[in-house]
Amino acid sequence: MRSIKQHIVIAVIVISSALTGVAFSQKPTIAPAPNGITLPTDYKDWRVIATSHRTDNNTLRVILGNDIAIQAAREGKTNPWPEGTILAKLVWKDTQHEKWPTATIPGDFVHAEFMIKATEKYATTGGWGFARWLGMEQQPYGKEADFVKECFDCHTPVKANDYVFTRPVSLP
Repeated sequence: MRSIKQHIVIAVIVISSALTGVAFSQKPTIAPAPNGITLPTDYKDWRVIATSHRTDNNTLRVILGNDIAIQAAREGKTNPWPEGTILAKLVWKDTQHEKWPTATIPGDFVHAEFMIKATEKYATTGGWGFARWLGMEQQPYGKEADFVKECFDCHTPVKANDYVFTRPVSLP
């Protein structure tokens, strides 16, 4: 039979081992954007809606969508986008492929930005919540919640397209 002391030692070892495993398995916490939007945890599993290339700042972009956005894109129901749509834009600097100089490929990761469709909640910004996280460290963009004015002002020219620049790709 084990003594109470032995049970306590075993319990301490088991709990310590469990806590050590938890500490190693936890991902670093990414701070929310200044307007309170949190980085969607599953965005890396979303599907591609479109791509774009900006020649003004030499970046490549892949636009992903949550399930609501994917369904809307497939059905051609993107003007307006449905409530609950989330669009993610992942941005990399242009880089030339070392073995194929005419090919432009993703270089350094620049940022991930998101548009969240919630018409009532984001009524002052066309029904969209905006957020951006910079670099591989995913640091929130903006110092104050009013950084969204910058985002919304940029999207105003496409008001007639529900404030969205993205055009979903056509598939056969």
